[in-house]
Amino acid sequence: MAVTTAPYASDALAEGTVDAVVIGGGAAGLNGALILARSRRSVVVIDSGAPRNAPAEAVHGLLALDGTPPSEILRRGREQVRQYGGRVVHGEVVAAEPAAPSPEGDLRFTVTLADGRSITARRILVATGLTDVLPEVPGLAEHWGHSVLHCPYCHGWEVRDEPIGILATGPVSIDHAFLFRQLTEDLTYFTHGTDLDEDNRARFAARGIRIIDTPITEVVNDENGALAGVRLADGQVVARRVLAVLAQLQIRAHGLEGLRLPVQDLPKGRVFASGMAGITEVPGVWVAGNVTDLTAQVGASAAAGALAGADINRMLAIADTDAALHAAGPSPTSDF
Repeated sequence: MAVTTAPYASDALAEGTVDAVVIGGGAAGLNGALILARSRRSVVVIDSGAPRNAPAEAVHGLLALDGTPPSEILRRGREQVRQYGGRVVHGEVVAAEPAAPSPEGDLRFTVTLADGRSITARRILVATGLTDVLPEVPGLAEHWGHSVLHCPYCHGWEVRDEPIGILATGPVSIDHAFLFRQLTEDLTYFTHGTDLDEDNRARFAARGIRIIDTPITEVVNDENGALAGVRLADGQVVARRVLAVLAQLQIRAHGLEGLRLPVQDLPKGRVFASGMAGITEVPGVWVAGNVTDLTAQVGASAAAGALAGADINRMLAIADTDAALHAAGPSPTSDF
C-alpha cells in the first residue's frame, strides 16, 4: 500500500555538485539530512511524498511525540532541514548511478528525476523505505492503517480489548498472535491456508486464542462502513473490529538499480544489506530506515538516519583532507 500525501512546497534542485543526495524524505532520510546540514554540508532530499505510514492517524511509541500525526512530523522535519540550509525537493528518482570521479579521485553520482532533472552528488543516502503488500482479500485494503493493522507497538494500545483477528500470512504470524494476545482476551487466528502445527495449536489453546482454518473470502463492513468482521468460504461471518496482518514487505528499490546495492533475504522480506551506520558494499552509498531494517519504527529509523548522516560527514571530511593534500603538492624536504 502506497498512499500519496498532500503536496508540500518543493525547493529548487541545487545546481553543481552537492555533498549528499538523500533519496527518501521519511524519518530516516530527513534525520540523515539534518545531521549533514548541521555539519555545513550541502544536502538535497528527494522525496516522492508517499510515506509508508501515511494512512495512520498518529505515530505512537515515539518519546515526546507520541500521538503526533505522521504528516506533522514530516512537516517539522522538512522545516528543520531547511533551517540549516538543506533542500527538500518533491520528485521521483528514476535513476541513480556512479559518475566519473573528480580530478582528485573523489566519488561522484548522478541522480535523475522522473521529470528529466538531474543532480550530481558526492555521496548518497538511500532511505526510500518499503511498501506493505496486503493479501488479496476484498475489502481489506480500504481499512489499512485504521482497523487493519500490522504493528502491536505502533497501534496496539488504541485497539486494546477489542475483538481482534489475526490474518495469517506465514509462520511469522504465530508470534504476531502472541503479541496481540497481550492486548485483548478476544483473539481469533485465521490460518487462511497457512500451516499451524499441533504444538502451536496447543499453545494457542492455552492462551485462549480461537483458531479458524476456513479461508476468508472478504471483509465485512457495518452500515457506517466500519470493519465489522470477515466472511468465510462457508458463508459464516465472524465478527471482528480489528484485523492484524503481517503484510509482505517490499523495499522501494525502483530507480536504484544502477547503484547495484547488495540485498539480503530475511523471514519477513528482502532488504538492502548494510553494516554499521548504514554503510554498504558500494563505496559512497549508505542506507537507513526500513529499506535495511524491516521492523524499525519511526524512532529507530530516525536514529539510523542520524548515524548514517554522521558517517557520511566523517567520510567526506577525510575526502576533503585528501583533496587538500593533493592540491598542496609534495611536502617540502629539509637538508641537514
